[in-house]
Amino acid sequence: MKLVIIGGGSSYSPELISGLIARKDTLAIEDIVLVDVLEGATKLKIIEDFTRRMLKAAGIDWRVSSTLDRLAALKDADYVLTQFRVGQMDARLLDEAIPLTHRMIGQETNGAGGILKAFRTIEVFKGIVADMKAQCPDAWLINFTNPAGMITEAVIRQMGWKRTVGLCNIPVGQERAAREVLETANVSLHHQGVNHFHFHQVWDGEGVERTQEVIQGLYGQAVDNEYTVKNIANLNFNTELLTSLSLLPCDYHRYYFMENEMLDEMLEQFEKGEIRAQQVKAVEESLFKVYADESQVTKPKALEERGGAYYSEVACELVNAIENNTHQLLVVSTQNNGALKELPAEAIVETTCVITAQGPIPLTTPDLPVFARGYLQTIKAMEELTIQAALEGSYDLAYQAFLLNPLIENGAVTGELLQEMLVAHEAHLPQFKQVIASIKATKPELVERVMNLKEELLHV
Repeated sequence: MKLVIIGGGSSYSPELISGLIARKDTLAIEDIVLVDVLEGATKLKIIEDFTRRMLKAAGIDWRVSSTLDRLAALKDADYVLTQFRVGQMDARLLDEAIPLTHRMIGQETNGAGGILKAFRTIEVFKGIVADMKAQCPDAWLINFTNPAGMITEAVIRQMGWKRTVGLCNIPVGQERAAREVLETANVSLHHQGVNHFHFHQVWDGEGVERTQEVIQGLYGQAVDNEYTVKNIANLNFNTELLTSLSLLPCDYHRYYFMENEMLDEMLEQFEKGEIRAQQVKAVEESLFKVYADESQVTKPKALEERGGAYYSEVACELVNAIENNTHQLLVVSTQNNGALKELPAEAIVETTCVITAQGPIPLTTPDLPVFARGYLQTIKAMEELTIQAALEGSYDLAYQAFLLNPLIENGAVTGELLQEMLVAHEAHLPQFKQVIASIKATKPELVERVMNLKEELLHV
């Protein structure tokens, strides 16, 4: 087996390598190729060296190499894993900061930041898919790149790469949380929705639904839920909504159902210069110092602070399940095919699936309550507009996506925010070249404001 990791210089890579090592007896790996861009070359070399030490310590002789030549790396690949950030951490900082200047939630996969990240990332995936068609037409594409649901939908539906599965680490933490609350390892979770906007229910080993108990155990008192992902403020959910729905939330639901509280928290961090992108920058710097230490041969505990805890569990289990046709149940993003009646059959959903050698087979889900259905359909419509805008470079569709997004305020500020973010990310949005040129020609004050903010945040 040959695995190619696009974004190989990511701080997540040791998590992935650790998961592959744990499955060395079931995955016949021969080659691992780490791929990155020129801006990430230094980190890529550190990860390559660290990977070699990890494998040597585990007594494994897989071949490891790194390259900036993606086309060559993809030759005869069996699995291509994607985990990259277009524009690196500076782009994330802008995604978070610019909406906050308008007192709107700034986040890397939700709200305006998520839409702009999709614009940048979908453009890059056009080239990845073209390279895969030329070099490895039978490979599986396993996508962890955010916004994972929209990227997976664009690749499957618009770019035609059917052998694609999207991943998220959140369901793993949710299963661990349910086990702890119910004090049993034998639990069954069923998810339905889209990436970063899904609900789930819980059953025990006797087939008894225990959702309400888990709701009360996790959110019924003012205690920290240690399984909340690290990149989201751990504010306690109000159980009134959850108990009325008898559904457990995704961590990201805090942005929608606790919008004011989350915004206040983020604005306070912004004023202190401590928004999540700035925190992650510091975490990454410390992680790469550890990775570069020649005595380090296992992934460090500090990696869990990066926000990708348990990533390797689902990513490596997915590869193992496809490769060995295990029929394991995993929560992934895949084509709906009628599993969620609330969404079109061709839509990409995140739900519980049986994983086979032919890919994921989604399990049929019960009807969602009207509240959850309405929210979910709005989010999916926004995703569809975002994807089409990214592919066409259409300002009109981008504007409609902004108007439909529940985390973006409607009014004159909507277009202003969109234009600011397009200008801020100009270097990574070639499909919007004409749109951005028009904004720069007609809105000099807006452009100056963006440039001043970039100088303040990025020191450029």
